[in-house]
Amino acid sequence: MKKEDILAIQQLLAAPKKIAIIPHRSPDGDAMGSTLALYHFLLKLNHQPTVISPNEFPNFLAWLPSSETVLIYENDRANCTKVLQETEIVFTLDFNALHRTGEMEHVLNKLTVPMIMIDHHQKPDTFATYTYSDTIYGSTGEMIYNFISFLDKKELIDKNIATCLYTGIVTDSGSFRFPSTTSTTHRIVADLIDIGIENSEIHNLLFDNNSYNRLQLLGRALQNMKVFSEYKTSYITLSQKELDEFHYEKGDTEGIVNYGLTIKGIHLAAIFIEHRDENIIKISFRSQGSFDVNQFAREHFNGGGHINAAGGKSYLSMKETIHKFEKIISKITI
Repeated sequence: MKKEDILAIQQLLAAPKKIAIIPHRSPDGDAMGSTLALYHFLLKLNHQPTVISPNEFPNFLAWLPSSETVLIYENDRANCTKVLQETEIVFTLDFNALHRTGEMEHVLNKLTVPMIMIDHHQKPDTFATYTYSDTIYGSTGEMIYNFISFLDKKELIDKNIATCLYTGIVTDSGSFRFPSTTSTTHRIVADLIDIGIENSEIHNLLFDNNSYNRLQLLGRALQNMKVFSEYKTSYITLSQKELDEFHYEKGDTEGIVNYGLTIKGIHLAAIFIEHRDENIIKISFRSQGSFDVNQFAREHFNGGGHINAAGGKSYLSMKETIHKFEKIISKITI
C-alpha cells in the first residue's frame, strides 16, 4: 500500500467516526472474516463501525465473533440505507466493483465520503478514494493483517480479530492447499496461533459441521457430475428442484466444485446451480495449472475472480447454459 495513502488513512482514523464495512453479496468465509476482523479492530480505536452485508451470510459462519451485529441490507433496506447515509468512511472488503454488492450499489454510488478498498481480485474498478489491491495475496484476511500492521497497530490484534482473520485465510486458501498460499501466509497464521486462536476448533466449525441434508445434496451433486476427459474438464449441475428436495440453506454448496478437480487429468471444474428466485444460473469455476478461469468467466459468463478460482452467472436456462459451456470448452485448449 502506498505510504501517502497509509498516512492519509491514519489521519482519517485519528478521531472517532461512524464507519461502514461492506463485504460482497453472498459473502464467504474471507468476506465475513475480514469484515468482522476490521470491525473489532475499529472498535478498539473507539470508532462506531457497522458491518452491512448485501444479503444473508451462510449459517456455518454464524459463530464468528459479533456476527450477530451484522446488518443485512436485503432484510432491512431502510435502516441500512440510513446507516450508510450517516457514515463518515466506507470500507469495501473482498471485492473490487460496486456491482458485487447487488442492490446496495445504488446507495453506495450516491455517497460522497471516503471509500477504502481492500481486495485481492484482478482488475479493480476505480470507485475507492484509497485502494489496497494486490492479487499476490490468497485472501483479504491476509491483507487486513497487513493493513493493521501498516497502521502500526499490530499489538491490538486480539483473539477475536485473530479468529476472524484466520477464518478468512483458511477458507480462501482451501485450507492452505491453493497455489496462492505462501510462506508469508504461514507466518501470519503462526502469529495468529501465538495470539491464541483455536485453529483446530475453527476448522471443525467451518468444515466438519455438516447437516444430513447437506451431505445428501453433496451426494446428488456428485451423481450429477459429468467428465470430459478429452477436454480435461468436469462439471456438476444442481437444479432448483434438487436444492428444494434436500432443503438447501445458504452455504450448502460451498466447496462442492472442488471435487471435480480431484479427478486425475482434470484441469477445469465447474458447478452450475439454478436459483429460480433470481432467474439465473450461478456458476463457480476452479482450475489447476495455467488455465485462467478469471478470464474465462469474464469473457463468457458475466463473472471473474482469480486465475484458479472464479464465479459467473448465466441468464439462460440450465440446458442452454450447459450447451454453451460444452461448446466453448470443445473449442479451447485447457
